[in-house]
Amino acid sequence: MTGTPLRVGLVGYGLAGSVFHAPLIAATDGLALDTVVTSNPERQEQARAGFPEVTVTATADDLLARADELDLVVIASPNKTHVPLATAALEAGLPVVVDKPVAGTAAEARELAALAEKRGLLLSVFQNRRWDNDFLTLRRLVADGELGDVWRFESRFERWRPQPKGGWRESGDPAEIGGLLYDLGSHLVDQALVLFGPAVSVYAEADVRRPGAETDDDTFIAVTHANGVRSHLYASATTSQLGPRFRVLGSKAGFVKYGLDPQEAELREGGRPGPGWGEEPEELWGRLGAGESPLTGGGSPVRTLPGDYPAYYAAVSKALIDGGPNPVTAVEAAAALDVLEAARRSARDGVAVTL
Repeated sequence: MTGTPLRVGLVGYGLAGSVFHAPLIAATDGLALDTVVTSNPERQEQARAGFPEVTVTATADDLLARADELDLVVIASPNKTHVPLATAALEAGLPVVVDKPVAGTAAEARELAALAEKRGLLLSVFQNRRWDNDFLTLRRLVADGELGDVWRFESRFERWRPQPKGGWRESGDPAEIGGLLYDLGSHLVDQALVLFGPAVSVYAEADVRRPGAETDDDTFIAVTHANGVRSHLYASATTSQLGPRFRVLGSKAGFVKYGLDPQEAELREGGRPGPGWGEEPEELWGRLGAGESPLTGGGSPVRTLPGDYPAYYAAVSKALIDGGPNPVTAVEAAAALDVLEAARRSARDGVAVTL
């Protein structure tokens, strides 16, 4: 792209802001990281060290007071601030990217979407795991009919963290919108809906397993899709033996894939997008077949497509500059929140919830 890059204000410089958003924004043609908002002195210094040319300020009010100097606001602050900050930015006339979950309820997400539409502004949700290497590979296999009719989709984000880490993500205060259901569950449900379409029924189990934990740390969601596919989704911090990331069973073949997309680990280690980004070694490729065990070499290896988190902000840039499509709409995010809210009710009441 040519011309002056769009100036981006980033609110929040914790894990999401510093590891994901800032590096990806800085690597995107057409975007320039202009301002970082964080009140934490250590994070302020971290932002200045990583991006010497950016302005660092302590409050979102400081940022919004300069709304006429910016072209996009990215909200990567704690979950409970997403709706008020997104509302304020849209009302200030700025397009907005919000980290997931965009809101605590589907109703709030749809209200934000309506406000953005009224103002004629982009509102996009950072569902970066649509660009995980394994998800891109599975999406291609499904589209190409390699599995036949998919009957069951198993998807896991499992970890072994027997000691709670604390912080707002593990807070038991409902206002914080913490817990794995809304954290990793947001990714699991979004991926399932992208692959297999709308949900019609949800059953869930949400447990608090670890001593001292305040909110769900071991969660299972069963989704029945309108097309008959059943998705079984697992999010856990208490998994002492990790299962496959994906196990997908169809009328023609199944696909099993172990291991996590490497992009988060690369970003955490200071890596930046470039040649070879998102690639994984052949020994981690998934396997496609019928009637064999992938653990004993059954099935055929399927080359994993490179992971591509940079594609998200490239699409945001194109949407703002050239009128391209929004990569993840708030309406799509609201549909995922419908499922998460149903899962919360199901886990609480021990019943399946019809949507």
